[in-house]
Amino acid sequence: MAGMLIAFEGLDQSGKETQAQQLRERLRESGRKVRLLSFPDYGTSIGEEIARALQGEREYGSDVMQLLFVANRHERREAMLEWIAGGLILLCDRYRASSIAYGEAQGLDPGWLEDIQRFLPAADLTIYIDITPETAAKRKAHDRDRYERDLALLGRVRDSYRRQARQPGWTLIDGEQTKDAIADQVFAAVASRLNR
Repeated sequence: MAGMLIAFEGLDQSGKETQAQQLRERLRESGRKVRLLSFPDYGTSIGEEIARALQGEREYGSDVMQLLFVANRHERREAMLEWIAGGLILLCDRYRASSIAYGEAQGLDPGWLEDIQRFLPAADLTIYIDITPETAAKRKAHDRDRYERDLALLGRVRDSYRRQARQPGWTLIDGEQTKDAIADQVFAAVASRLNR
């Protein structure tokens, strides 16, 4: 069976990680080989630097931050290509569209943000779980990083995601629903892709 890359996108607290984990279990139950990656990957040197910046310990311009996020994905690029070539379904909690959404929200050119990621494997399916910035803030009241505290920024991030979600290969899901309802829609979107 052919491998596939499925990206989960959305604001923090939209349920990306939960839904990716639930999908991983459902796919494993159906006999598929599945792996879940989360970006940023804080277990690398670049990931550690990103964590420091998000906590306010480092000051980088928005362009440098996006270059760090992209470099962090490149640290996993070769392994990702091997896994997909080997027939594995790779689930990513955040991926390329995240840099476009957050970078565009900070005034960076979306074409540049897309171009600097062109050597990363493309997602076969991107699942966007849509919530409002206000919902994100309610779901996590404490310990929010610098992006999570800026509701105006999150509104612009959401606008970018919604624009991107009009492209082929995207599925937009209302993240204000119950976890089970979202999980069923996620599985239906993935199943229709696998059965092609």
